[in-house]
Amino acid sequence: MDRELVVRKTADFVRQKLGGEGTGHDMWHAQRVHETAVSIAKGEKGADLYVVQLASLLHDIADHKFTKDDKAGQRMAEAFLKKQGVDDKTVAHVSYIINNISFSGAAEKPKLKTKEAMIVQDADRLDAMGAIGIARAFAYGGYKGRTLHNPVKPSDYGSFADYKKANALDATTINHFYEKLLLLKGKMNTETGRKIAADRHTFMEDYLDQFYAEWDGRK
Repeated sequence: MDRELVVRKTADFVRQKLGGEGTGHDMWHAQRVHETAVSIAKGEKGADLYVVQLASLLHDIADHKFTKDDKAGQRMAEAFLKKQGVDDKTVAHVSYIINNISFSGAAEKPKLKTKEAMIVQDADRLDAMGAIGIARAFAYGGYKGRTLHNPVKPSDYGSFADYKKANALDATTINHFYEKLLLLKGKMNTETGRKIAADRHTFMEDYLDQFYAEWDGRK
């Protein structure tokens, strides 16, 4: 099997499915996560680059936030990869990654079992940080009809079920920083991920300082 061809076909499949998506979970998100994951993988001894490439491209092919089905992306990815003749072991590994890398609340504990899953999770979380992470947060907030800011205490979700419910609540985009984005720096799996996250975390803190100064009329 020509693995490079499979990766190219996978990228084409993702572009077809997610092109024009407007919430920040589009084909460009998948491409950025793919590029970051490949970069991280090259610095992680023993990582299976093929699995990392396929999983990073397909990780958001049918996100649960839009399908209301936690397994939809997993099933779609499995069907596509099997159609390409990808071996069962690789399909199972990619499926495992898709099904296990999502953020599940502040109280989540490390649970990933493979280096490849840790790499893809780091790459996905890095795209939720920094300048692009901020842009994506407000894009998704607009999609959900959330207010920019309302001075109410952020929620502390103790489980994935609680975190998912937030998508249906009157949450605010600024609170999302405290409920997820600012927590990601401490949840990185790889050394490369931690280094990149530190810089993006600082950028988000600086952004919030400016936001509050403008909100209060101080700048």
